[in-house]
Parts: sequence; C-alpha cells; structure tokens
Amino acid sequence: MEADASLPKRGRGRPKARSDAEQAAEIVTQARALFVAGGYGRTTMDEIAAECRISKRTLYRLFPAKIDLFAAIIEQHRFAMLALPGDYDHLSLVDAIAAIFRVDIDDAEHQERMAMVSMVLAELRHFPELGNVVRVHGADPSRAELTAWLAREAARGRIRIGSPEYTARMLMDLIFGAVPLKLPELPDWPEEADRRTYLREAIRLMVEGMVPR
Repeated sequence: MEADASLPKRGRGRPKARSDAEQAAEIVTQARALFVAGGYGRTTMDEIAAECRISKRTLYRLFPAKIDLFAAIIEQHRFAMLALPGDYDHLSLVDAIAAIFRVDIDDAEHQERMAMVSMVLAELRHFPELGNVVRVHGADPSRAELTAWLAREAARGRIRIGSPEYTARMLMDLIFGAVPLKLPELPDWPEEADRRTYLREAIRLMVEGMVPR
C-alpha cells in the first residue's frame, strides 16, 4: 500500500536542539526578571536554572559565574536605554535624539526599564564590583555609539559641536539624570505625558545650541 503523498512526512530523530545563543538569550530574559524581583545578591544560580528548566551544568557552561550572567543582562538592557545603532537620517535632530533615548515609550515600558535601573543602583551598594560590569557592558559602549552618531551628524553639517564625546556625555547626563535617577522620595511626574514633554523640551534647548548658525 502506497503512502498518501498529501500527508506530512514524519521527521527522523530528535527535534533540533536550540543553539547556545538562543538558549543563552532565554536565560538572560528569565534571569533579568528574577534579579528585578529579588535582587542580584539574593538570586541564586540554582533558582535561575530551575526557572529556566535547565540543568546547572548547562547554565554554568553558558555563564560560568553569576556576574557573567549579570554582564549579559546589562548588555541586553543598554539597548532599552539607548537605541543605537539605528537609522535616524529622516528625522529632525530633536526627533532623532528623542528616538535614540526612547523618550516616547509608553508608561508600562518606562516602568519596566526603570525597575531594572533601580535594581542595579540598589545592588551596587552591596556589590561594588558590579559597577565595572555596568561601565564596560553598558555605559561605555552606549556612549561610544552616541559619540559616533554625533560625529557623523557633525560631519554632515547638521550640528556644530566641539567634541562629540563631551556632547555625548552631556546628553546622557541630561536625559538619564532628569527622570530615571530621581530619588524615590521625590514626587513623580503627575502624568506620563509630562515626562515626555519635559525631556523633549530639554532636548530642544540643547539642540538649539548645536545647530550651525
């Protein structure tokens, strides 16, 4: 009896295993949620392996130490803070910088982003060694990307700046210092739109100083 050609053929062997990169990305996502909920210090590698439903052997093969996993989380998170590299040539300078700093994200995404920032700031008090991880895997590459973007804009004649690196530092201080790092005891913005309006106005004022006369 011949097999019905319309029926799907049955594959041979076991399903294709996930690649190390795919598995590592899933672990980073799950571990980030655990760190935000319970803190870096209180979260164990055993808990992470259990949450990810993998063996500790697999976890330690991909991330030899918890600090290596924290570094991967910081590297992933930096794109939530600064959307670079990216193509913003079609936008005005104000809109481009607002998009790079993700000013217009909704309230839920903003709160999720800030929960991560709050966790990191809290854990730095107890684990100072994490500061170097944040710098190497977060702040430094983000600033380098922003510096490169500003240098390209200056080369195109769209802005007039003395130092792309200093300007990148100023922009990061302006945006990240304005809202994300506000102390918990200070009053929050009464409305979500106020955060966006405030940041866009701050960006506009700075851009006016960079536009060639």
